Amino acid sequence: MKALTLTQPWATLVAIGAKWIETRSWRTEYRGPLAIHAAKGMPHWAMDTCQEEPFRGVLLAAGIAGVCDLPRGAVIATCRLVGCLPTEIFFPSEREREFGDFDSGRFAWLLDEIVALPAPIAAKGALGLWEWTP
Repeated sequence: MKALTLTQPWATLVAIGAKWIETRSWRTEYRGPLAIHAAKGMPHWAMDTCQEEPFRGVLLAAGIAGVCDLPRGAVIATCRLVGCLPTEIFFPSEREREFGDFDSGRFAWLLDEIVALPAPIAAKGALGLWEWTP
């Protein structure tokens, strides 16, 4: 199965169904099943983001009280990648815009059928799309 590593809190936002669009600086022709992997590392700026709205409120509503509650270095959800569009022709909801980088020259990866795993599965991530065997 193809997998994509996301920095926290964005990986969890996908897993809890709060984020259906992942923005990337590169496009992909791949369509199909995709595992969502939470990166092991988490830069301080990403930790700070967890305390800002709307991130804080959405995470709290999902039972995530702080950065320590975010799984890292693990696959936490599966989904289906159903499309990849230039951000210039894609018009996300206000919430999606808050959770992504829709600047010109980027790509909106459209996710569907998101299912959070019952428990995180430890895995070493990688850049780009990579192969994960459940």
